[in-house]
Amino acid sequence: MTRTTTTLTLIRHGETDWNRVKRIQGHTDIPLSVEGERQAMLLGERIAREVAAQGSVFDHVLTSDLQRAVQTAAPVARACGLPLVRTARLRERHYGVFETHVPDEIQAAFPQDYAQWQTRDPDFVIPGGESMRGFYARVTEFIAQVLRDYAGQRVALVAHGGVLDCSYRLATGLALTEPRAYPLLNASVNRLSHDGERWHVLSWGDVAHLDDAVRDESNDKPVAVAVGDRVDPRVV
Repeated sequence: MTRTTTTLTLIRHGETDWNRVKRIQGHTDIPLSVEGERQAMLLGERIAREVAAQGSVFDHVLTSDLQRAVQTAAPVARACGLPLVRTARLRERHYGVFETHVPDEIQAAFPQDYAQWQTRDPDFVIPGGESMRGFYARVTEFIAQVLRDYAGQRVALVAHGGVLDCSYRLATGLALTEPRAYPLLNASVNRLSHDGERWHVLSWGDVAHLDDAVRDESNDKPVAVAVGDRVDPRVV
């Protein structure tokens, strides 16, 4: 890679208790579960090994300001000897009135909104929250700023499943209306690069540092999502 290539390593936060029951978190500030704390520790140990082998791994570590992301990012920054930069711009999609509920509760309490959500309409604004298109714009505008501010550097972005999803769609050109067929795993390492002209997916869904299965809340299927499946609740 040339000096003009910027590498972004996107890391999803570790598991929370709400992830396990598919309860929508969004902007609700939920901490890591005991298992999530263990995943964050294992992630930090992996980065420390890479630093020992390579001398350095990242030039900057940025994180969502929600505590589940901060708790995951802290061991990464510590292993690199770098300050941790927090930003609300890396937060998960705001799910408004859907937050704190599981999908069946949303269907019962907000049947019309639930039905609209299931259409995958990117312009549907969740009451009190964001549309998918608005969320995507927020994330991709921030990534464009990262490319400007940290051109040619290696940046870790610790965030949420929805942020990873937007980033993958940006890099591959996948439309917001299309279901995904790639994992968004807790404490996973996902690498993209931008060479000044185009994006490249270097690796995705890397959980080699974890010794147990990790979760992807789309009907608990780790990869493939059929078109007919219920919309991914994106409990992240």
